Amino acid sequence: MKDYTEIKSRLRGSITPVITPFKSNHDIDFERFVDLIQFQLENGTHGISVTGTSGEPSSLTLEEREQVMEKAMKTIDGRVPFVPGTGSTNHQETMRLTKKAEELGADAAMVIVPYYNKPNQQALYKHFKTVADSVEIPIIIYNIPGRTATNLHVDTLAKLNRDCPNIIGVKESNKDFEHVNRVLERCGRDFLLFSGIELLCYPMLAIGGVGSVSATANVLPGKVAQMHDAWFEGDVQTAQKLHYELMELNDVLFKDTNPAPVKAALGMMGKIEPVLRLPMDLPSKELQQEIQETLEKYGVSLQYA
Repeated sequence: MKDYTEIKSRLRGSITPVITPFKSNHDIDFERFVDLIQFQLENGTHGISVTGTSGEPSSLTLEEREQVMEKAMKTIDGRVPFVPGTGSTNHQETMRLTKKAEELGADAAMVIVPYYNKPNQQALYKHFKTVADSVEIPIIIYNIPGRTATNLHVDTLAKLNRDCPNIIGVKESNKDFEHVNRVLERCGRDFLLFSGIELLCYPMLAIGGVGSVSATANVLPGKVAQMHDAWFEGDVQTAQKLHYELMELNDVLFKDTNPAPVKAALGMMGKIEPVLRLPMDLPSKELQQEIQETLEKYGVSLQYA
C-alpha cells in the first residue's frame, strides 16, 4: 500500500483555487492564466488548485479542463503542491479527469460531490470508492452542499476514509460547523480538513484543520497566506487579526455567485479581462462599484485589462 504521509505533510495552508481567465472571444487566455499562477507564487500561496468551482469547470469542455491542468502543472513546476479539481456530475468524466491528474503527476486530486444528480449516500460511497480504487493519486473530497444540493454525510465520509487509503482529506464548504467538527472526530485528527467557506477558514484551523481553498486568495493571496502562516507559527493574535481584516473583502466577493465577483475584481486589478462564459455573467454595475470601493479600502492598485 502506498504511503501518503509525505504528501499529507505538504498539503497545508492557503491552496488558491485559481480562476480560468477568458479572452473577449471566450477562448481560454492561457497567457494570463500563467501570469495568475506566478502572481500566486510570488505572494506566498502554499498550493494551487484549478478547475474547481472558481475555475468554472462546468463551462469548460473535458479537453479544456485537461489543457488547464497541463498548463498549471508546467507553470508550477513543483514549487508548491498542485491539486486540480477533477470532479464532474458524470462518473466517467470524473474517472477520466482524475486519471489525467495522476498521469500529469499532480500531488492530489480534488473530487467534488456530483452536482444536479442528488445521489443518495450509498451512491456517493460507490462513486468515490470506484474513483479512488482506479488510481493511486491522493484524493481530497469536495463537499459543497450549497451548490450540489447534496451533503456528504460524516458517516459516509468516515467509511470512505476507512476503505480507501488514498482518500486523505476533505474540502468542506459547509456552513454546518457541527458537521465539520464531526469529520475530524470520525475520520481522525490526521485526516486533512480544508475550509471552502471564507469566514470559516480561521475557525477550521482552530479545530484541527490544515488550511483553506479560498476564492478570496485570487485577489489577496499574500494576506490569506499570511493568516495561515501566523497560525502555524503559533501567532494566534495575528491570525485572528488577519481573519477579521479579510472579512469585508470576503463578504463582497460572495454577494453574487463565485467566481463572478472575483473575476470582476481581477479585471479591475488588470490581471484578466473580466469575462465569464454563459450561463455565468459579471455582477451588476452596483455590485461592481462596491467591489471597486472595497478593493480601494484594501489599498489594491486598480487598473483595467
